[in-house]
Amino acid sequence: MENQEFEKNDRKMMSIVAEDGSIEEVEVILAFEFKDNKKEYIIYTKNEKDENDNVTVYVSNVDRSSGEPRLVGVDDDNEWNRIKDVLRELSKPE
Repeated sequence: MENQEFEKNDRKMMSIVAEDGSIEEVEVILAFEFKDNKKEYIIYTKNEKDENDNVTVYVSNVDRSSGEPRLVGVDDDNEWNRIKDVLRELSKPE
């Protein structure tokens, strides 16, 4: 997937182009990089709610190897555990 970022009403938005060519507008929650492995990640939402009325979030690795950023899935268990730690920190009350 390719992406394009823009702002809408003080929210950071991004357009994602799926492999089938469809375009979705999503809200960026957080973009971050793990310094030790230089991998970038993005946490975003389509503002969908699950059966418990919780907002669904998505996590992707940002691949810049081809010049144009692409979002790819995270399939490494160690990376997922580290990302879950970031998500836990985000969900803590202030």
